[in-house]
Amino acid sequence: MSASLKPDPSMIGGVAKVPLARLPNPQAIFDTRAARFDFLAGHSANLAPYLRFLAAICRAQAELARALSGPAPLAAERIEQARAARMPPLDRNDWRDTLPEAMDRLLEKLQAVEMPQPARLALDALGAAEPSDREWVMGNVLTDTIPADSVAPHLFAAAALQVVACLSAATLPVDKLVPIRPGICPACGGRPIASLVTENIGAEGARYCACATCQTLWNEVRVKCTCCGSTKGITYRSVEVEDATIKAECCRECGKWVKILYQSKNPTLEVVADDVASLGLDLMMRDTEWQRGGFNPFLTGY
Repeated sequence: MSASLKPDPSMIGGVAKVPLARLPNPQAIFDTRAARFDFLAGHSANLAPYLRFLAAICRAQAELARALSGPAPLAAERIEQARAARMPPLDRNDWRDTLPEAMDRLLEKLQAVEMPQPARLALDALGAAEPSDREWVMGNVLTDTIPADSVAPHLFAAAALQVVACLSAATLPVDKLVPIRPGICPACGGRPIASLVTENIGAEGARYCACATCQTLWNEVRVKCTCCGSTKGITYRSVEVEDATIKAECCRECGKWVKILYQSKNPTLEVVADDVASLGLDLMMRDTEWQRGGFNPFLTGY
């Protein structure tokens, strides 16, 4: 383990004003993620079966994103009301009407996917579940809540929600979004998976959080907790190498840690896939006083 007891030195220097948010491209994001999962599976003997399983889910998500009709853009009045109130314009409750169909279609696509027997049982059980049970699962994923004793069915529901939410986020006028508060997506109010340091959004060294639900990226300043917003006592930890491309950003104020991925060092990093593939960092952090603050449905239960 390598631990840094000082702020991240790579952020020193000026960072120009950058766009607040970058909206997802539903036609590309899940294809890219699937390809990254496949690549990582070829370089991780221990995690390879799970990574290939997630690659198959992402390919099904990509097919679903192309098949579903995108929602109509929100009314300008509603967007302005959200902006004035400093609230996300997307209301998660609106997805309750479209999520059931998306989930059914995703489950159908996944029938042909090779998966562990427990996952197969969960897939079939979710497809045959009573309406009240399905409502319970959908309600949980809409609030970023996945019970520890019911991970598998929630994983499939969360995958469907990602597609629905991504299609909605893609319709927003990005210039109308406003910062909400640390750790909250300005598009849908979701939690971050992790943050990315990138050179691809207009400014070298800019840091963007990635929404676990709608896949929007939003800008957060560096050396700042993405859970509580504190700039005090921020430290960085990594597995073995000091110059790691994935680190744990730890906050002593709130006791949380969130991964930070340095695309500026490795442009091929993909936030969901590499979060899962860097499970070793999670295992290392289990033995510390910090609690994971990032949310990734594909890592729940690990």
